[in-house]
Amino acid sequence: MGIRRFLVSRDGNVAMTFAVCLVPLLVGVGAAVDYARLADARELMQHSLDATVLALSSEAPKLTATQLNTRAGEVFNVNFPSGKASSLSVSATFTQTNGAVIAASASGTVPMTFLNLIGVSSQTLAVQSKSAWSSKRLRVALALDNTGSMAYSGKLSALKTATNNLLDQLQSQSTTSGDIYVSIIPFNRDVNVGTGNKDASWLYWNGTCVNPSSSTCNVGDKLYPYGTDKSRWNGCVGDREKDPNLNYDISVSVPDPNNYKTKFFVDQYGSCLSALTPMTNNWNSLKAAVTAMTSKGSTNQTIGLVWAWQSLQLTSPIAAPAKDSNYEYQDAIILLSDGDNTENRFDGNGSASSSAVDDRMSKVCTAAKAAGVTIYTVLVISGNASVLRNCASSPDDYFNASSASGIITAFGAIGDKLSALRIAQ
Repeated sequence: MGIRRFLVSRDGNVAMTFAVCLVPLLVGVGAAVDYARLADARELMQHSLDATVLALSSEAPKLTATQLNTRAGEVFNVNFPSGKASSLSVSATFTQTNGAVIAASASGTVPMTFLNLIGVSSQTLAVQSKSAWSSKRLRVALALDNTGSMAYSGKLSALKTATNNLLDQLQSQSTTSGDIYVSIIPFNRDVNVGTGNKDASWLYWNGTCVNPSSSTCNVGDKLYPYGTDKSRWNGCVGDREKDPNLNYDISVSVPDPNNYKTKFFVDQYGSCLSALTPMTNNWNSLKAAVTAMTSKGSTNQTIGLVWAWQSLQLTSPIAAPAKDSNYEYQDAIILLSDGDNTENRFDGNGSASSSAVDDRMSKVCTAAKAAGVTIYTVLVISGNASVLRNCASSPDDYFNASSASGIITAFGAIGDKLSALRIAQ
């Protein structure tokens, strides 16, 4: 009976069954632990790569492909906790076609503890990240009042400081050749286009006096086209002709060599300023132009604004560099003045002439903004606030500098605005 009872006994089945099930049960519970660790490592890896891409956004344009990959690894390792994965690999690329893009990838292996029991020693992780932003190229024209009143209260000195600071700020934003171009247009009643253009087909010489010692014509002074000695011209031009239909004096239409009304009127102005600087990214030349600025003459904001707008054009008379179709561009004008409009080619000094010049200026502002130009205006201490405020692209783009030092503050704020125009993450 004892042997038979032993043979039919079932008392040990639970223990045997538990022993058989224990290994897969441990593997199942352990797998959950391993996969939780894997998910945690993946999340940390993704966050670390995202942070790497964002950190590289400001550096990438200045790095070679090899430097970019090295830098990507350095930044990633700072962000990714040690011990979470091994055999880490990080790579990044930077492209600039219709915007800037940084694309990066990271991979590594995570050791398995419990899954190792069934031969799975590790799992591979791979994540990707991308950052894209528009990278507009800027063309900035500076129309700067260099009239006689700028000599007082430290205004011209502050303007030079402010302009140089702005140039430094823009240069720091220029990561590749062609990113930012700047022109400088000193103005008073006239604008100096440079004596090197004396034979240009877009100049109108007829009836122009070139007496080097006087702004008026005296007996014996040569009048073009009858005279031949253009070498005595100081480089100044006045407004173009007013036309009932086309308004050449407030437009940037291309001059027609066969139509004198479309040309720029040569004016031997006795208070001729230093010559304008066409669109360039030669920062030394731009700073030299700032140094050369002086203060004299009466105020015609319209002609400064027109030539600033003219310097943004890709056509005659001072064609800006061609634009690359792979990029977006933003044109901008900064117009600074410390006084009322008092004189242009057609209107002499007086309150009536101020109103006439203001009217012409308003038309230029409207046309330039309609053409997509962003206009910033700065009033220094005194002048017609409404005409400058209305000229600006928005109320926030108008600045009232109540002191000379306010010019520096205003240009700093405008520099920040230009940087925001250039890069939108």
